[in-house]
Amino acid sequence: MIEAGDGRSALAQIALDEPALIVLDVMLPEVDGLSVLEALRRTSRTPVLMVSARGSVADRIEGLEVGADDYLAKPFSPAELVIRVKRLLERAGELPAGPTSSPAHHLGQPLRHSDLVLDRARHEAFVSGVPVELTRAEFRLLETLLEANGHVLTRDQLIDAVHGSDGLVLDRTIDVHVGRVRRKLGDSPASPRYVATVRGIGYRVPIASPTARQPML
Repeated sequence: MIEAGDGRSALAQIALDEPALIVLDVMLPEVDGLSVLEALRRTSRTPVLMVSARGSVADRIEGLEVGADDYLAKPFSPAELVIRVKRLLERAGELPAGPTSSPAHHLGQPLRHSDLVLDRARHEAFVSGVPVELTRAEFRLLETLLEANGHVLTRDQLIDAVHGSDGLVLDRTIDVHVGRVRRKLGDSPASPRYVATVRGIGYRVPIASPTARQPML
């Protein structure tokens, strides 16, 4: 385990040591945690657990929109921190899957929908053969929707798939993930190709999608 006392040092340490997971405080001196995360997400998809005394819904959404995989508000118990870290490491493949992890998440077979391909073995996404940078939470969200094969999934089901059985994760968190995924894929909520909203229920992959040649991996 490595530690850094300010944001500038944190970025330097991350570049040198390439950690499997980062616990990042929002209120860092010199360079704040959100700025560190923005810089990190330009080059890395390392799982990031944000911690902060700022625990409002708006603060959590801001952290998730910047690219955090999870957000933990202070004060919190050490046991809760350990559980969240373990879940993030499980989803990243750094630990054996626990009982709440989906076995399908660890399969290597690519998933395809229209011109979208998820390469689970390499944890990479492509649209018409062009790579799309996704966080682990975003990748898991798309993976779960594609595995459902057009069936509607509620926000609670998606929260469980992406964040585990954690009652502290808000419904709004999934909406934030969906919004980020749509922007990265160039998807339109009004005419969705990849993620469709089912009002009052949740989300699904559109059953009828435009025919497109699927890129070979």
